Amino acid sequence: MINRASFAKALWPGVNAFYGQANDEFPVEYTGLFETQSSQKAFEEDVGVTSFGLAAIKGEGNSVAYDDMQQGFLTRYQHVAYALGFIITEEMIEDDQYMLVANKKANALAFSMRQTKEIVAANVYNRAFNSTYVGGDAKEMCATDHPNVTGGTWANELTTAADISEAALEQALIDMGKWTNDRGLKIAIMPQKLIIPVDLQFDVERILMSPLQSGNSNNDINALKSSGKFPGGVVINHYLTDTDAWFIRTNCPEGLKHMERVSDTFSEDNDFDTNNLKYKARARYSFGWTDPRGIYGSPGA
Repeated sequence: MINRASFAKALWPGVNAFYGQANDEFPVEYTGLFETQSSQKAFEEDVGVTSFGLAAIKGEGNSVAYDDMQQGFLTRYQHVAYALGFIITEEMIEDDQYMLVANKKANALAFSMRQTKEIVAANVYNRAFNSTYVGGDAKEMCATDHPNVTGGTWANELTTAADISEAALEQALIDMGKWTNDRGLKIAIMPQKLIIPVDLQFDVERILMSPLQSGNSNNDINALKSSGKFPGGVVINHYLTDTDAWFIRTNCPEGLKHMERVSDTFSEDNDFDTNNLKYKARARYSFGWTDPRGIYGSPGA
């Protein structure tokens, strides 16, 4: 509860400024990490389905070979409610010389809600290599042994973890070019965005923006730049906590998702007995991934 003792200086004239809440914010960043969809239910489920296999040779007069599909892995997006509020006493409202508490604190509440969403979103990436946090196939988001429904495994992580470099990015793109679906058929999964923490921004600038290969004197072209392998550009996220982890988001149609059940809502009311003013904010959403082919990553060396 915010009372007159909490903000004694707000009761007296002569204060030039109250600081600490007027800092600029980064633009919304989670939209570069996920595809956003609205939801009208308590939770959303994505169910995988395998394709048919390869066609078989049909001999003259023989019957056609028939194939079937089967259900794949199940992913549930369980929406979580996030809320925060504050209470201001009636006396604080009456004696506030600057209208500081009611106005500034409401802005601060909105700031907290936005920061919460950014951190929740980034944590999907921050936990990408943590086996405690698994998806529908019971594996972490980035792994070297994602199972196929019909058997076998595939990887969306370098076999040997490596820091970001021209060679590491090229190997990642080669690996992605060999991906198949659960029945072993080739699929056109293409890189879209390179996602990095702020710590790697200058390394990536040198790797991708130089017309020639970075760091050597061979005068060879920069193949990553000339071929335009990242049409969605580089996404720098300020909420990624691993200073050398990097990710490539792909065009996989059911990859990383943000389900918005209830957008940020703000309300205020007075308590009848005390006449204290109450402010609150609430939102309900979920972040996760369905098909891990939507991402490729490395935790760094």
